[in-house]
Amino acid sequence: MFSDQIAFEPSQASTKFDCQVSANHRLRQLEMDDASELFSLVDTNRTYLRRWLSWLNTTETIDDTRHFIRQTQKRAQDRQGFAAAVIHKGNIVGVAGLNGISWSDRSSSIGYWIAEPYQGKGLITRSCRAILDHAFQDRSLNRIAILCASQNVRSQAIPQRLGFTHEGRLRQAQWLYDHFVDHEVYSILSHEWKRQP
Repeated sequence: MFSDQIAFEPSQASTKFDCQVSANHRLRQLEMDDASELFSLVDTNRTYLRRWLSWLNTTETIDDTRHFIRQTQKRAQDRQGFAAAVIHKGNIVGVAGLNGISWSDRSSSIGYWIAEPYQGKGLITRSCRAILDHAFQDRSLNRIAILCASQNVRSQAIPQRLGFTHEGRLRQAQWLYDHFVDHEVYSILSHEWKRQP
């Protein structure tokens, strides 16, 4: 399933990420045509998302969402990660992807969020599983991290469920509008992921 070849530079393979996770669940790289639907999803879930995400004040118009999508497309083109729409039954319900890639260290981190009505359906866990397969198999990365706010128990359940190791706590790692929050750091290595069923 995994290549024994170690690639220390970005692969010349396609930069587009598209994965059919299940019959009703797809991950695909964000496109400009997604701006209206994505902004509407963020706007509808604004109060809920503010509890853990610090970028809501910079996403106040559809143009802000277009700017975000352009940034993610540039990052993908430069082989520095990607942001994918989490699609459930044809609708965008969240975003997940690889945040940045250190090719010299062969490491990255996964970021994700999902709209409140779609929590608890396993969509983010399965999305992360697909991203991990891609990161380790297609990109030959060695280490993937997930950072979660210390009080965000639901988010921490994702890396725990996927067999990540808890590495520790980053104190006051994020300014969240009017207060600092600590982050829990989880990671998994390529050889650990390969051993999983």
